[in-house]
Amino acid sequence: MDVLRLYLGALAGQRRGVLVLLGWSVLEGVPAFLSGRLVALSVDRGFAVGRPLVGVGWLLVFAAVAVLGGFGLRQVFQHLGAVIEPMRDALVGVVVRGVLHDGASHRRQPDASAVARITRHVEVVRDATAGVLVQARALLVTTAAALVGLVTTVAGLAWLVVSPVVIALVLFALLLPSLARRQREQVMADERSAEVAGTVLVGIRDVVACGAEREAGGEVSAAIDRQAGVAVRVAWANSLRGLVIAVGGFAPLALLVVAAPAEVASGQLTAGAVLGAVVYLSTSVQPALRRLADTTSTVVLRLVVSLRRLSEAAPAPAPPAGDEVPAGHEVSLRGVTFGWGEHAEPVVRDLDLDLAPGDHLAVVGPSGIGKSTVAALLTGLMAPRAGTVALGGVPVHLVRPAVRHRRIALIPQETYLFTGTVRENLALLTPEATDAELLAAVDAVGATDLVAGLGGLDGALGHAGSGMSAGEAQLLAVARVFACPAELVILDEATSHLDPAAEVKVERAFARRGGVLVVIAHRLSSALRAKRVLVMDGGPPLMGEHVDLVRTSPAYAELMQAWLPAESARPSI
Repeated sequence: MDVLRLYLGALAGQRRGVLVLLGWSVLEGVPAFLSGRLVALSVDRGFAVGRPLVGVGWLLVFAAVAVLGGFGLRQVFQHLGAVIEPMRDALVGVVVRGVLHDGASHRRQPDASAVARITRHVEVVRDATAGVLVQARALLVTTAAALVGLVTTVAGLAWLVVSPVVIALVLFALLLPSLARRQREQVMADERSAEVAGTVLVGIRDVVACGAEREAGGEVSAAIDRQAGVAVRVAWANSLRGLVIAVGGFAPLALLVVAAPAEVASGQLTAGAVLGAVVYLSTSVQPALRRLADTTSTVVLRLVVSLRRLSEAAPAPAPPAGDEVPAGHEVSLRGVTFGWGEHAEPVVRDLDLDLAPGDHLAVVGPSGIGKSTVAALLTGLMAPRAGTVALGGVPVHLVRPAVRHRRIALIPQETYLFTGTVRENLALLTPEATDAELLAAVDAVGATDLVAGLGGLDGALGHAGSGMSAGEAQLLAVARVFACPAELVILDEATSHLDPAAEVKVERAFARRGGVLVVIAHRLSSALRAKRVLVMDGGPPLMGEHVDLVRTSPAYAELMQAWLPAESARPSI
């Protein structure tokens, strides 16, 4: 996705707000244009000719103009949020979509680098844009007004005071490429530190259990040391930039002080004009030059680097959504092959599969063999490298999204509950469901006691189901899907935290419900209850009934032999 285009589009959508900012900026620039001239008038027509009241009068006019400019600046800040916040919300949406569409990583753990992108890079863009809108318009309006006033006040010395500024700007421009590189290195180092620390913290129990504290701590420390080193290099680059700008800002004032006495003595300049020029340089040109350096190096560069990084992590443009409506309810896969990369070994190879209403399929195989990949292919979350996945005779990716979401439901191992009532969580997929229908779904999957213990449908759930066990959260998740009208239901280890008896009740409830049931087996007992079993062992997938597969598939027979003794050793329920 072109994040820069989205960024500019979000700003363009606030065109009226930007024009309002510019309008108030003109008012803010009035003091910069009149400051030196008013000071010169107060000296030449007042204090220097023995008329102090006239001099004070001109200074009072200067004070009134300054108050007017302050009012304009206040209005700028008041209207800034209306331009910035919609743009920030759009960028956060880009990052979230990027995480959701990233099929190559972070499928089983939180994406800490994405958190860094939202909390750092998006906020950098937000703050930098605000800085550009505040400071850049000040450079355009205030500095232009001050320079015009300076040239008209001391025209004979204009070249002398402008030359150092031009030289400083040229040197500063030569430093920009290295500043940009340092800023990008810092952005990547920040992201890497967040990713490493997040990975260690998520797996902290495993780290402690394996006695790997030293290795994990060393990896985090190394990432932090790299981040600190990059920060030091950025600081040195900024110091050099600051030196160039300081010289460019103070040199014009020093040259003016050296050259002005001769001009005053010859009568080409008045004392008031010199003092006015000093006011222009010290109150407008010098601060503007510093703001230019700050805006370019610490604002614009950070803005460009962060936008580039967000572009790299943004999802590719989504293909146009389909608009087909399936004519039937059958699911068919023909020659489906999928791998996690163009040159990667396929995890699903040449899979043919037909599922009709009333089918109950269990998918078994070792961990990491591609069982969850089959679930993602069935739902259309991922597209196969070769072959087709069809729903009712229509390729699933061409099915109208609203129809696909209504007819296909996937329950993953991770449970997603949100703050709200039990009713709101259960009715997420079917907002029109009545209380009786929700309670019937709860009873069917064996969650009646759980819901009663939570206070019924009006009971409150905390964030992510806080206070509930993982098994209780899974029961609510399966009840939610049971209440929806989906005709194809896929349980992707969705009962992994339930005890065997509760798992049996859930699977049998969905089998009686009708439609197509696909179970990505957490326990091999799921295969005993299914009508057919799909065996995945790294080779060509095998399909058949349990009894036949035990005789014809050595891999399946081996899995069953390994599981049955362990299962028989558990207490009976």
